[in-house]
Amino acid sequence: MCGIVGYIGNLPAKNLLIEGLKRLEYRGYDSAGIAIASSTGFDIERAVGRVSNLEAKLDGDTGFDGTIGIAHTRWATHGGVTEVNCHPHTDNGNKVCLVHNGIIENYAAIKTWLAERGHVFNTETDTEALACLIAELYDGDLEAAVKAALREVTGAYAIAVLCTEEPGVLVCARKGSPLMVGVGSGEYVVASDPSAIVAHTSRAFALDDYNVVRLTQDSIRTSTIHNKAVTPKVMQLELELDQIELGTFDHYMQKEIFEQPHALRNTLRGRVDRDEGRIVLGGLLSCAKELVRARKFVMIGQGTALHAGMIGEYLLEDFAKIPTEVEFASEFRYRNPIVEEGTVVCAVSQSGETADTLAALGEAQDKGALSMGIVNAVGSSIARTTDAGVYLRVGPEIGVASTKAFTGQVTALTMMALFLGRRRFLSVEKCKQMIGDLETIPDKIEQVLQQAQQIKAVTEKYVHRENWLFMGRGFNYPTALEGALKLKEISYIHAEGMPAAEMKHGPIALITDGMPTVFIANRGAQYTKVMANIEEVRARGGHVIAVATEGDTEIESVAEDVLWVPEVAEPLSPLLTVVPLQLMAYYAAVARGHDVDKPRNLAKSVTVE
Repeated sequence: MCGIVGYIGNLPAKNLLIEGLKRLEYRGYDSAGIAIASSTGFDIERAVGRVSNLEAKLDGDTGFDGTIGIAHTRWATHGGVTEVNCHPHTDNGNKVCLVHNGIIENYAAIKTWLAERGHVFNTETDTEALACLIAELYDGDLEAAVKAALREVTGAYAIAVLCTEEPGVLVCARKGSPLMVGVGSGEYVVASDPSAIVAHTSRAFALDDYNVVRLTQDSIRTSTIHNKAVTPKVMQLELELDQIELGTFDHYMQKEIFEQPHALRNTLRGRVDRDEGRIVLGGLLSCAKELVRARKFVMIGQGTALHAGMIGEYLLEDFAKIPTEVEFASEFRYRNPIVEEGTVVCAVSQSGETADTLAALGEAQDKGALSMGIVNAVGSSIARTTDAGVYLRVGPEIGVASTKAFTGQVTALTMMALFLGRRRFLSVEKCKQMIGDLETIPDKIEQVLQQAQQIKAVTEKYVHRENWLFMGRGFNYPTALEGALKLKEISYIHAEGMPAAEMKHGPIALITDGMPTVFIANRGAQYTKVMANIEEVRARGGHVIAVATEGDTEIESVAEDVLWVPEVAEPLSPLLTVVPLQLMAYYAAVARGHDVDKPRNLAKSVTVE
């Protein structure tokens, strides 16, 4: 969940590394640090807080003029948020310097072994133990020392390592945490994701697990930690620089909410054929027969991705009549799940690097499941290790609170359900109808976004209240969960999402006078039931904010405030009803003066368990 940048080339490294850290700050912003290799060792600076704090300290520092360096923005795991715990870390003799993303699970045993050999530790981090271990094993070859150390390590890591004995060498390695190498002309840029690379080169490759790369200004060598040579597959990055620029928006989350119509048009482009009544998903064709014959689907994910998977469960059972379960990836791995013949496990993730989801996916594959991925990041670990999958194609998502990736996931899952449904039980006419409705979604989201100022005004009426409820039924129960998650993620307001019918089984005791209660009350099969639940809240003094279908006059008589969405087929309604909830969360965070894109204690890509 931290961000790593490394550079080796002929340009001054400092400004390039700081620029890269700013692009990766969504991955962690507790503290930041930089190390530049110099003729006398390392020039190192660290700062608690944002990258801007580090930048300010560097303005007064001399040195830092080398062309080889590493940098890091931290999301704390081991040790508090202090300058001494900030990366980069060195060994006692300042011979080895490294930055690290991940968790060294056996660091305590490593520290004990090293302490017996005279090493003294100055931080609370697991990373310092790895720096000291590499130094202890160093015998004139940094690459060999890194490999030897990593053979003793249990856990996840992406590392970039420098050594005073080899000032022209940068060694990087990866297992479980993402790391890419951008290939330029006489230079290399190493980073946790392409956003820190694309400004310098459009050619890059991703390191696979247990891979180590040794870089000099004019050479590159890639191998495994067991010294087996590896030929990297250099690819052209699809990411464009303007996609990660803020433009005219105040925050990345705001930008990404308003990008959803364009993003979903990209998700749909070339994949829907209304005339033929079919969905074309090239990533599923190689396994199409196995998927059609599947006896059960299991959706795995965390947070927002899990909520998308829950909607996927409803879609697969409705369109394709395939029994489907949804599991927290973090629980699936540890409860000895039953994976029978004909089981498909589908991992849903924006980054494709979510540690819990990757671990659960590995467990499912070991048990013989056919594996699928619904991911946004091209070339990510989930994309590379699954048997089949669908890319979201929604573009980079920088804001920590996911928005366009969620609607992209739901859109991809809708297409997958139609793809399988048409091959199982769904008639061509029904499929044509659903595809036609799906193609209208981007335009209808634009209609919802036109109400942004009204949504802002409604939000500001209630933003001082510290407890909210979000309720929905059927396809929009997961939407209620997602709305509550968005609100608490960035505004720090306590919010709960639940099935509307569940309220009377306990949570109704929470209703107090004036309590904001958001109901997803669009026209659908359970509309009258939702209206009854609204009356239960009103009878106890709660204030109802309804997300309702345009033209519904009945809802206006029972809700204090109504946020409108266009009419659409009920299975597709979450793609519309979630948008007002995203905007409510955004405007609540702004009104309360919080950092929308970098909420406290959170990071974008959760690459540790």
